[in-house]
Amino acid sequence: MMTIAAESPLRDDVRALIAALNETLLALSPPEHCHHMTVEEMAGPETTVFVARKEGAAVACGALRRHAGGIGEVKRMYTVPAHQGAGIGGRILERIESVARAESLRELVLETGNRHPAAWRVYERGGFRRCGVVLDYPDTEWSVFYRKELAA
Repeated sequence: MMTIAAESPLRDDVRALIAALNETLLALSPPEHCHHMTVEEMAGPETTVFVARKEGAAVACGALRRHAGGIGEVKRMYTVPAHQGAGIGGRILERIESVARAESLRELVLETGNRHPAAWRVYERGGFRRCGVVLDYPDTEWSVFYRKELAA
C-alpha cells in the first residue's frame, strides 16, 4: 500500500531520502549548479514536503515552495531507484499541483538538471512545458526549466 502525505522533512528517514537525492544530483551536475534546499530550509513555513511511503518506508518525496506573485515552485522531487518507473513521482506532482490550486497559485515552475530525462518525462506527463529561466536561477547549460499555468 502506497501513501502520500505532507510530512516534516526533519524525520530521520526523510533526511536519508534527501541525502540520497543530493548524492544522485551531485553525480549528474557540478556542485555549483545544484540548487539544493536543505531539510532545514524545507521545514520552513513557505514549503510543504510530500513523502510517499510503501509499507511505512519513505520511498519518494517532492515539495511545493511558495514564492511572491502567486508562483509555486516544485522542489526536491526524488524516488528511490527500486521504486522508479511506478508513477510515484507523478502522484507526488499531482498532490503538489492540487495544493497549489487550492491556494490559488497562478503557476508552478521548476528547475531541473540537463541530464535528468526521467524527471523531464514526469514533468511533461504532468502538463509542464519547457520555458526560459524562472525565478532567480542562473541561465546555464546545466539547467532545464519548466512552467505550468494554473489560473485561467
